[in-house]
Amino acid sequence: MCNKFIYILLISCGLFLRCSQETSENNITVKSNPTFEDIAPIIYKNCTPCHRAGESGPIEFMTYDDVKKNVNKIKFVTQSGYMPPWPADDSYTHFIGERKLSKEELQLIKVWAENGAPKGDESKIPAPPVFYAGSFLGKPDTVIKFKNPVPIKGNGADHFYVIKLPMELINDTFVRYFEFVPNHRKLAHHINGHLISYDTGKKKDIQTGLTHSLDQFKDYKELYSQMNILNDDGSFPVLTPNTVYYLPGYTPPVYPQGIGGYKTNKTSAILLKNIHYGPSNQDVLDSSFINVFYGPKPKRPIFETQLGTFGISKIEPELILQPNKIQTFHTQATLNGDISLLSVNPHMHLLGKSFWAFAVQQNGDTIPLIKINKWDFRWQYYYTYEHPIIIKAGTVIHAYGTFDNTDKNPFNPNHPPKVVTQGEGVRSMQTTEEMFQFIFSYLPYQAGDEKMDLSKSKDN
Repeated sequence: MCNKFIYILLISCGLFLRCSQETSENNITVKSNPTFEDIAPIIYKNCTPCHRAGESGPIEFMTYDDVKKNVNKIKFVTQSGYMPPWPADDSYTHFIGERKLSKEELQLIKVWAENGAPKGDESKIPAPPVFYAGSFLGKPDTVIKFKNPVPIKGNGADHFYVIKLPMELINDTFVRYFEFVPNHRKLAHHINGHLISYDTGKKKDIQTGLTHSLDQFKDYKELYSQMNILNDDGSFPVLTPNTVYYLPGYTPPVYPQGIGGYKTNKTSAILLKNIHYGPSNQDVLDSSFINVFYGPKPKRPIFETQLGTFGISKIEPELILQPNKIQTFHTQATLNGDISLLSVNPHMHLLGKSFWAFAVQQNGDTIPLIKINKWDFRWQYYYTYEHPIIIKAGTVIHAYGTFDNTDKNPFNPNHPPKVVTQGEGVRSMQTTEEMFQFIFSYLPYQAGDEKMDLSKSKDN
């Protein structure tokens, strides 16, 4: 009897000791005395990729000291949901690389911060991740730099340039992907880039006409002549669209070997057809660059479709944002063939409030694609699915965008609010204008695509 009592007592004491090492709040139980050993993996995965030298985060989070100095800020931005930035609703769809903290991780950060952010046993703290400076994707095979810095006037206006970056290679080859790295991330509004490929003997000089401001031209025909884009015989070279792309928060999607990529001739150039800098209050020089990653000949090219502004489908009603109103717009398109959907990219400007896209099959079933409940212009990802979503021919893709053109919108550039449209001409797409786009990348469907694991694509 005595031994039994002692046994029960010992078990009870063990349970008490275990519980004393844990804390519970809102039915969430975590360690009551976490150290940096517990916090470092959370920081390194969700924060450090941006919060390091040369990247968009204003503070570095590479070491314990970095994090400890900013622990109160970290607690505030994580508990408020401001950081890490991930606009997509993870209760609707899931994507690769979601920057979302679990309830347990949020509670762990809170407890650690309120306990004074103890370091703990230094030998047990994991090493910080290793990054290649100037890239999110790793060490590039080559880097293409601006030949001359681009002057951006601090006059509070948008600026548009067209820039040609020559590529003179040893042989014809294949590029797996291009990564545009802006020198001034806060000013880089968007970049649309094309690959120009010249056949052997068609072009002697690709070094002239490198940089031009769109302020000087009414249309691209005159501009391309001034930039020496055409072949020597006056014909237009092969131009592969949308090879270089950038939006705030954007990194190029990386697909498995053999999927996507671009044939690149020995004599080639990158044509940044529209490099758009947002308003600046001081004069700066931009020296952005492009990381180039070579790869094998692609077995399956990637296709892209764009709905809405400058796309294949109309916006209903017409994209005219009335002052002091919240309005919702819709666009749709019907698929002509079976596709394997890889990535989606919603796009709006400062008046965007929410975004929702889905597909309706011929049998009436709905396929969720993406939902963003609180639009943030600063974070526009190319959202890539873990596995391709198979969508049959005849399916209708729907996208809805809601815009807030009221004074209650803290990002509204106009006070008082005024009528806003999408603009026209080569200088359209200004920050103070609006757009409503849904871009999606896909493969024509092949049997077995549903089993393709897109999360295992970083194999370099």
